[in-house]
Amino acid sequence: MCTTAVLTHALAPAHLLRAPGIAGKHDLAVLLAKTCVLKLNGGLGTSMGLEKAKSLLSVKDGHTFLDLIALQVAHQREALGVPGLAFVLMNSFSTSADTSAFLGQAHPEMVAQPRWELLQNKSPKVDKATLAPAAWPSNPSLEWCPPGHGDIYAALAGSGMLDDLLSRGIEYLFVSNSDNLGATLDVDLLAHFADKGLPFLMECAQRTAADKKGGHLAASAADDRLLLRESAQCPKADEASFQDVSRHRFFNTNNLWLNLRALKTKLDASGGALKLPLIKNEKTVDPRDKKSTPVFQLETAMGAAIECFPGAGAVVVPRTRFAPVKTCGDLFLLRSDAYIITPESTVALAPNVAAAPLVKLDDSHYKLVDQLDALVAHGCYPSLKGCTSLTLKGPVKFSAPGVVLKGAVTFTAQGPEPAEVAPGEYVDADISL
Repeated sequence: MCTTAVLTHALAPAHLLRAPGIAGKHDLAVLLAKTCVLKLNGGLGTSMGLEKAKSLLSVKDGHTFLDLIALQVAHQREALGVPGLAFVLMNSFSTSADTSAFLGQAHPEMVAQPRWELLQNKSPKVDKATLAPAAWPSNPSLEWCPPGHGDIYAALAGSGMLDDLLSRGIEYLFVSNSDNLGATLDVDLLAHFADKGLPFLMECAQRTAADKKGGHLAASAADDRLLLRESAQCPKADEASFQDVSRHRFFNTNNLWLNLRALKTKLDASGGALKLPLIKNEKTVDPRDKKSTPVFQLETAMGAAIECFPGAGAVVVPRTRFAPVKTCGDLFLLRSDAYIITPESTVALAPNVAAAPLVKLDDSHYKLVDQLDALVAHGCYPSLKGCTSLTLKGPVKFSAPGVVLKGAVTFTAQGPEPAEVAPGEYVDADISL
């Protein structure tokens, strides 16, 4: 459970109210029987060089994202006394087969329940030059892409799952990303959502300099309604303002709470789809080949639906509920001893680690997971418990245990070949190798 702050006025932190312990006022068994947990699992992690479901990546102590998600759900079912707590994975056409095979072997209980999978729709990639559907005869599957997690609403309606969940008495849906291991079902947040009778609730966290490029919460100038603003929607001239974390202080964690009855009413009134802003992402048709045809991937963001629901709310949550892995730097940090796996199968900072170190890796050598695995041998991640920042320049290699980093440390490989870091303690050091 977490202590939260309710955002009672659009982006006005002076009006934040604490709301701890609210779940104690509820019959949790009744409330949880009306709740479903949904994890977004459609991503391939192409920006990290992956070609299978990102959730199958080993992230900590030999566990994949899917391992930890399954263990989290199992723990909550037992700890909360709700063995039938509903759970759904939203897969894309690219992740469904891999995910099903993995869960069937490693966690068969997860696929034994009815309708555990929601399948995203797919959209054609758009040739940047011609604006026609992109063609890639050598691998036609690369001509298609998931239409972003904003597709969840159309997928729920079109697949019949929304009606199915409602017919089973499920009214509340908690949605989060599969790569965010800090996002578990929180009964205080659930109770707050139910108490307020909100149609939609977004979990937000305080922006820092590290979040300046991510989407932020804003208020409409026309009617003060909450809305989500993504970097892809920001004109170049407004970029400095967009990235000003003192002006736009809250970002979307993509942990959302949906009232399914309100969603059903809204979808029925709008022809089965929500009017979400279109995001035009520039990519190459083959994500691993930067010389392949430039394309647009047309997507929508799930959180943008906050502006579709009058009375939608936002709640400020601790940073612990936002622990995603988007880059190899995130993965490097998570695999180190700065993080542990808790008894609840979430990831958390290790004891006596006050703040996560800032890890900056050289993208020329560390951008892709296979590059990371080539430069950091299994079991040889440096100790970062006492580290405030780590910067790697060039092909810096860790192939022996016993490297301990404290304070701000920089390693620079002077040549083109991998340069080995010798075991030892490095304190506030700038080392050339």
